[in-house]
Amino acid sequence: MDDWFQHALRLTTRSIEVCGIAIIVLGTFGATAAVLWQLLRGRPGDMVLSLYRSNLGRAILLGLEFLVAADIINTVAIEPSLQSLAILGGIVLIRTFLSFSLEVEIEGRWPWEKHRSEHPDRSADGRQLGS
Repeated sequence: MDDWFQHALRLTTRSIEVCGIAIIVLGTFGATAAVLWQLLRGRPGDMVLSLYRSNLGRAILLGLEFLVAADIINTVAIEPSLQSLAILGGIVLIRTFLSFSLEVEIEGRWPWEKHRSEHPDRSADGRQLGS
């Protein structure tokens, strides 16, 4: 592979990593500012805490997606070896678990319970309850 192409790929992955880190850091600051603003406006503490956890979790999830993308590009395009592929697999598994855990924390339910929470008056198979 040409040296300029290798350099461009490394620069690309570094840029994506920096974006992921920036999203997490700026999201943390933004979530904190939003919570402070809500507290100053007299909102109840439990509602504000829920908002904070939700906003912070979303920032972390988005940042993790960028970091995983950078790892994939780095492993597939720059250093394609079995060892780097195994390391990528471990990183993706860990980050997937973190993403799943954060999503459950943000939504307050398991992903497969989404249908039930959207229609609380319906059973799991879609039939109307209480009729």
